[in-house]
Amino acid sequence: MTVHALVLAGGQGSRLGQVRKDLIRFGGTSLLDRVIAQLPDFGTPIMVSTAAMGQLSRHDCVAMPDLDLPIGGPLAGLIAAVDRLGNADPDDLIITVAVDTPFLPDDFARRLIDAVGDRASAAHAAWCGTIYPTNAVWRLSGIADLPARARRGVVPKSPKALLGTLDSVEVDWSDTHREDPFANLNTLEDLVSLARRAQAQGK
Repeated sequence: MTVHALVLAGGQGSRLGQVRKDLIRFGGTSLLDRVIAQLPDFGTPIMVSTAAMGQLSRHDCVAMPDLDLPIGGPLAGLIAAVDRLGNADPDDLIITVAVDTPFLPDDFARRLIDAVGDRASAAHAAWCGTIYPTNAVWRLSGIADLPARARRGVVPKSPKALLGTLDSVEVDWSDTHREDPFANLNTLEDLVSLARRAQAQGK
């Protein structure tokens, strides 16, 4: 079994003045660099979903533009990754993480991979009952038909809807984290709030 990492970074940042989220600097580091630093080395190139944005700020990652399909958002990024891994072992895993998750836990990958085990089709992150479908692990065998289904127009509309079709295991970090480790950045207010949190934590 091989693990493939996918950073979902194709959002347009519409509520942030069309700023690319992956380039936003947080604590002196870009959000993309910050998230990648929290991922283990799986021995495979890190894929970064770019939607239609093209180039990345890093050359050690694989830019993953969306397929030419009438589907956008994070699900489009996952579909593109599955399409790229078409010849991979069906038991391989894809771990996805949203680029605007600056407080990703150190044990994020380990706990989700442990949870998916040998049988589950997926495992997803949660905190105090709030689920984060973009921060998840997906077994390739459970989603291998996504590109074909997307071309037929019969794919779920979001990662959350996709999880609802799979036997996904929920992993809740509220047992180890007092504050939400998956708090994300969508607005300027979020940016200010999370920057203050980082400063208070020395991160």
